[in-house]
Amino acid sequence: MAVPPAYSDLGKSAKDIFNKGFGYGILKLDVKTKAQSGVEFATSGSNNTDTGKSGGHLETKYKVSDLGLNFTQKWNTDNTLTTEITIEDQLAKGLKLSLDTSFVPNTGKKSAKLKSGYKRDFVNMGCDLDFDMAGPTVHGAAVLGYEGWLAGYQLAFDTAKSKLTQNNFALGYKAGDFQLHTSVNDSTEFGGSIYQKVNSNLETAVQLAWTAGSNNTRFGIGAKYLLDKDASLSAKVDNACLVGVGYTQTLRPGVKLTLSGLIDGKNVNGGGHKVGMGFELEA
Repeated sequence: MAVPPAYSDLGKSAKDIFNKGFGYGILKLDVKTKAQSGVEFATSGSNNTDTGKSGGHLETKYKVSDLGLNFTQKWNTDNTLTTEITIEDQLAKGLKLSLDTSFVPNTGKKSAKLKSGYKRDFVNMGCDLDFDMAGPTVHGAAVLGYEGWLAGYQLAFDTAKSKLTQNNFALGYKAGDFQLHTSVNDSTEFGGSIYQKVNSNLETAVQLAWTAGSNNTRFGIGAKYLLDKDASLSAKVDNACLVGVGYTQTLRPGVKLTLSGLIDGKNVNGGGHKVGMGFELEA
């Protein structure tokens, strides 16, 4: 039996069909490089075509493989500095420990989070401690897997208020080319997704969501088709008649272009449609 996914990754294949390859309303450039010393650099810049707001971030990552250590530092144009130190598979096989800190020089605001995770056959668990001056918040999650069946639970507990602020359940089934995922969040949000890999070129997914006390059921259908080894076409539509289309082309190794658009099917002639473009460089 393989290690089950983390709780946040349950239903990930269906989520990727609806999220990856779509970036309408945004112009984005991503650049990734790696120095001879092993330090990895990632730079990203984006512009929101609706608001005109631009932003960016710089990330550096260094690995000490012999000790199982990873050092990651990030800075963004909101002037937030974050540092994460991770050690994995050293204290115990499958155990991962991380310390994530952030600092905003303009305001002096500081925060820290201690993360832990443990994964082996049949189980994947995690517990995070989010430090706060008023009192830390504890986040916990666990997923059990057996013969393709997956069951998960996620919680968040505010120690300052002695209150459970998150209470989520999930159940799913995963086969080679088929995945089913259902979830209940705080006993009010109900969701489900189905993913199927029809063949080597075509992937499809369906998502459903419903909120207790509301008669409005939200659903969407999405698909991704590989035109060839370097190009793919993605499409999705939801019950609000919003149609998304994305095209991804690898121009050459390490150079990828993504074009996407969102069309309001209920107001085709009224405008308000969105387009987006992404450009990725990796060396």
